[in-house]
Amino acid sequence: MLNAVGTVWIFLLMVLINADIFGREALDAPIRGVTELVSLSIVGIVFLQLAHTLWAGRLTRSDALLNHLLRTRPWLGHGLSALYNLIGAVLFAIIFHASVPYFQTAWEIDEYVGAAGDFTAPVWPIKLIILIGCAATAIQFLLLAWKEFRMALRGGA
Repeated sequence: MLNAVGTVWIFLLMVLINADIFGREALDAPIRGVTELVSLSIVGIVFLQLAHTLWAGRLTRSDALLNHLLRTRPWLGHGLSALYNLIGAVLFAIIFHASVPYFQTAWEIDEYVGAAGDFTAPVWPIKLIILIGCAATAIQFLLLAWKEFRMALRGGA
């Protein structure tokens, strides 16, 4: 679901950027705030799509050793993969924990980007998306760790 929201967001962002370019070139009237919205959107989209990227096996990692172990000693390869996924879950839990104060501050002081009187956008929704994305990714790492742990206990079968 988060991945779908991120994909729709990308499409809407493309429409906005193209409308801004058209407005600048053809009408000499750019859309205010496009730069700010794009910079916020990139962060939001990444965190919305991170858990799905992990689930689909598309998260970048070096797995030459892991692939060798899965062929030669499957129980060890799955055990190492389970450990990798547990470490990933811990890392995203740490990022979540470290991001909470930033969300709270943005919410409490009504932090925004842009220039008052011209264009402003609140920052707290992106900070909230970061928290949601971290939580979803940590959960996905835990699910993968559990799957790999069970495979390791079965001897890799």
